[in-house]
Amino acid sequence: MMESPCILLCSIDSKTGYCFGCGRTRDEIGAWTSYSDQERSTVMGQLAERLKGLERKPRRETRRSLMARQGETL
Repeated sequence: MMESPCILLCSIDSKTGYCFGCGRTRDEIGAWTSYSDQERSTVMGQLAERLKGLERKPRRETRRSLMARQGETL
């Protein structure tokens, strides 16, 4: 089973509908565990290009950056 591309930066860009962290849509995030390996692979192949198109960044500190700043690990 393919792992999730989630990086704990869960904020959806209102312009594109893609998550700033992983590049997936809300629907893809919600259905990820029910996707077949082929469906996940197809989405994974699109993520890099999607993330290139995100111009804005979320305003809030991410859980990952907060934990890194505090010296914690996931």
